[in-house]
Amino acid sequence: MFRDKVLAVLLLNIPVLAYSHDIQSWFGFQPPQFPFSEYITFLFGTVIFLYGGNVFIKGAVNELRNRLPGMMTLISLAITVAYGYSVMVTFGFPGHAIYWELSTLVLIMLIGHWVEMRSVQGAKGALKELTKLLPDTASRIVDGVEEQVPVSELREGDIVLIRPGGQVPIDGSVVEGSSYLNESMLTGESKPISKEVGDTVLAGTINQEGSLRVKVEKESDGTALAGIMKLVAEAQSSSSRSQRLADRAAFYLTVIALTAAAVTALAWFLIGEESVFIIERTVTVLVMTCPHALGLAIPLVIAISVTLSAKGGLLVRDRMALEDSKDIDCVVFDKTGTLTEGEQALASLRSVEIDEDELLMLAASAEADSEHMIARALLQAAKERGLAIRKAVSFKSISGVGVVSKVDGREVAIGGSNLLDSMDMENKGSLSDEGHFIVIDGELRGAFTMSDKVRPESKEAVAKLRDMGIMVVMMTGDSDTVAKEVADELDIDQYFSQVLPEHKADKVNGLKREGYKVAMVGDGVNDAPALAAADIGIAIGAGTDVAVESAGIVLIKNDPRDVVRLIEISKATYRKMLQNLAWATGYNVVAIPLAAGVLAGIGILLPMAVGALLMSASTVIVAANAQILRGFNIG
Repeated sequence: MFRDKVLAVLLLNIPVLAYSHDIQSWFGFQPPQFPFSEYITFLFGTVIFLYGGNVFIKGAVNELRNRLPGMMTLISLAITVAYGYSVMVTFGFPGHAIYWELSTLVLIMLIGHWVEMRSVQGAKGALKELTKLLPDTASRIVDGVEEQVPVSELREGDIVLIRPGGQVPIDGSVVEGSSYLNESMLTGESKPISKEVGDTVLAGTINQEGSLRVKVEKESDGTALAGIMKLVAEAQSSSSRSQRLADRAAFYLTVIALTAAAVTALAWFLIGEESVFIIERTVTVLVMTCPHALGLAIPLVIAISVTLSAKGGLLVRDRMALEDSKDIDCVVFDKTGTLTEGEQALASLRSVEIDEDELLMLAASAEADSEHMIARALLQAAKERGLAIRKAVSFKSISGVGVVSKVDGREVAIGGSNLLDSMDMENKGSLSDEGHFIVIDGELRGAFTMSDKVRPESKEAVAKLRDMGIMVVMMTGDSDTVAKEVADELDIDQYFSQVLPEHKADKVNGLKREGYKVAMVGDGVNDAPALAAADIGIAIGAGTDVAVESAGIVLIKNDPRDVVRLIEISKATYRKMLQNLAWATGYNVVAIPLAAGVLAGIGILLPMAVGALLMSASTVIVAANAQILRGFNIG
């Protein structure tokens, strides 16, 4: 809407400027004359006032209705006075019409609000993105016959079939089959979770291997995913937004403008001046205090800083998030996919009565035909050590237990505790604390643990934040052991482990209650409520659309160091805004008395046209000062 008005008013301004006496005398030109051409400025000025200015007048009505006069009130006051006075002059009242000032004023205010709206827009599409996690239909089994039905028609007790690679359409429990499910988007757990008869499955998760038959336990509006959607909606609707600095300045300037105009009129009336002179001085005061510069002071800075941020890898979806980032004193990082790469890597390997490299070679060879992330991690570790992968035969994957195959005539079995139980191997000895075991020809020969790969940039990001006096917290759905390993590696003092999605927002709110200004950095669906609940939500760009839609800032390059850059540019932006606000309001200290005519006694009287020109000059100064921000080094 503002864009359309800007384009229209820009075109309408051309004839107004061309046929304005002031513009003609300043630039020394004469436009074509024709019958009634003297009314060009009146006609086009009226259209500009009614079409371009109505949005400000409506805004002023709302502000006055709420007893909070601000920017809209001040703009409306100025354009109404300028238009009314000019119309009076057009139809005979002594004076000097200022249609060109009216038209440019409306145009500049529209541009300012257009820039502002572009910087604050970004519909809250998190809920829409969450719904994309669910399939539209489900395979329901009725009397042994499969039928496709809308998910909304599923009821408690129904049996649904979930094939390998398919999404779970609804919360329920496994009644037949076994498989591994990827639940990272909901729970934050980076490892696929084994599911067997009796285990619970959640809507939105992904089935990786075997087929499952699941009994529906909760209808669509009662699922865990629906709960997350509710949390996101509540957090977004309840998030408070600080009152804009420009609105506060506009409120005070409105009071000053009205007071100055009233005092000017009363003073000259008591002195005995003619009504034409009194009206001219009063209108000059009101026009001089109109916030040309104030209307652009913040939007221009924000527009430049948003562009600058994008060049540095920061996508600003909510300009208030950029402004408020300067106050951050606590950054909460999600672990998986944020501080870590979200991929499993071999963390430790221990061998018993066998060479460690040989053990790794046998394990990697045995897993070579598997697509599981453990297999990929073992193969990558073997590759990094320069080990040759041998041909495995008789490969067999036993769901919930592990894999078994033969390498160079030796039987190699790899799995967790269920593997040892299936082989009646109760005594694990010194390997009892390890997570995965390697059995060769029936003998326990080794064990290993897995962990996420920590991003190379994470340690530097944490160190810089701590140097800035900002507390760093890590939050994850992983076990305490895994969380502690990552926290120790990154030198993070505080972390929350085994945190469910519905509790992540609680953790953020807890930190806020302690008085912290909290920024939450995450990349998954499970982070969406926490991102929305935090003072500043920051999403890793390669994460889910839901996380991005729930955040005010997106780190395009997946670099946690960009959180540091965000805070730095926020502080620079704030400094520049204060400078512009100081000028945009401060020049009135000199301008208002001159417009009122306090120096008239010594022959100094500010003409209305010169006053309008000075006000326009203040806009140029504000715009030039905002451009200086482009030189900020965001890194």
